[in-house]
This record gives sequence, C-alpha cells and structure tokens, in this order.
Amino acid sequence: MKLNEVRDNPGSRHYEKRLGRGIGSGLGKTSGKGHKGQKARAGVSLHAFEGGQMPLHRRLPKRGFNNIFAKTYSEVNLDKLQQAVDAGKLDSAKPVDAEAIRNAGLLKQTHDGVRVLGRGELKAKLDLQVAGASKSAQAAVEKVGGSVTIVGAEKAAQREAAKTKRGKKQQG
Repeated sequence: MKLNEVRDNPGSRHYEKRLGRGIGSGLGKTSGKGHKGQKARAGVSLHAFEGGQMPLHRRLPKRGFNNIFAKTYSEVNLDKLQQAVDAGKLDSAKPVDAEAIRNAGLLKQTHDGVRVLGRGELKAKLDLQVAGASKSAQAAVEKVGGSVTIVGAEKAAQREAAKTKRGKKQQG
C-alpha cells in the first residue's frame, strides 16, 4: 500500500446530495420534490400539520396557568456546601447567605432565593441564612451545632398579619 492508495472504507463517508444540478445526477430539475404545489415551493414546512387530521396540540386539553406570584428557588445540597468549605470557598466562621453561596461557585444565579436540601453529609458548623431549607437539611445543620435562619419569613408573617387585620376591619 502506498500513500496515494489510501482511501476511506466504503460507506464510511456520506456525501451531500447536490440537488438541481442536471438530469444526469438523478436529482436535477425538480430536485425530488415532484411538480408544483405547496410542497414544491421554497421555504415550505407546515409545522404540526397532519394532513387535515386534528393535530395533536389541538387534540389535547388545555391545562393549568402561569402563576405570576410563583417563586422559584435555587437549590443547593449539604454535600456541595461541605465540598465548598473543604475547598476553602466558604468560610464557616461567617454567616452563609445566598451571596456567599453564589460567590463560592455553587450556583450561577439565586432566582428568588436559595433553598438548602439534605443530600449528603455536613461536618462543618454553618450559620445558614437562606430562603428555605428542608426538614432533613435543617436537622443535619443543627446536629453539627449550626443554625438555619429563614430569610424573608418575617415579611411573609407581616403580610399575613396585615391580611387578618384587614379582614377583621371589614367584618366588624
């Protein structure tokens, strides 16, 4: 075998079909699209058209709504917090809040706050100030001598108190 005899294995390369380049190619003139009609024209692609049959997206019922007051929380697990402490990215002596977690590279964005979940094991004593924490995460943090403060809970309590006051005023 010589260098000029090196070839690809048969079938290893698929060449692009060149359309509309003469009758000898087998794909000349109408380029495999047949004669005239909507599907022969440029730019046609009837999205979700099923030949007159009711399309799937119209057969299925509508469901739900988008709640404009819904809150989305970024989630971080205990094992990731422990890894950050071990790597020196989180200081266990200082309070750990959403900004500290983001600066440690555990989250790209915090959305409406950070919620701590209980996967993994925590050895470091942390003072967490977050928007939420699962019961298992809260128990694990308190087990090693740390604390969990739910930030924003005061505002929610104030709103609830204001609602009940307004309700009592309207009734009385």
